[in-house]
Amino acid sequence: MNLDKCRRGQIVKITSINNSDIRAQAIRFGIAEGEVVRCEQIVPAGPVVIRKNNQEIAIGRGLARQINVEQISG
Repeated sequence: MNLDKCRRGQIVKITSINNSDIRAQAIRFGIAEGEVVRCEQIVPAGPVVIRKNNQEIAIGRGLARQINVEQISG
């Protein structure tokens, strides 16, 4: 599943980011493979807001579409 398909409240683990440019951009946000994040909000026609530790991060749909995740709970 891709990050843009998550539902609010879902906890997911980032399994892979296949594109090296997208991976570098995600790392700038503090997101890397193996991280566990919570989906806080899906803004209609806007970003996916995730929470990592106590930080909320808004990720554009194009970027979120290229981040593969697996559901842990939620």
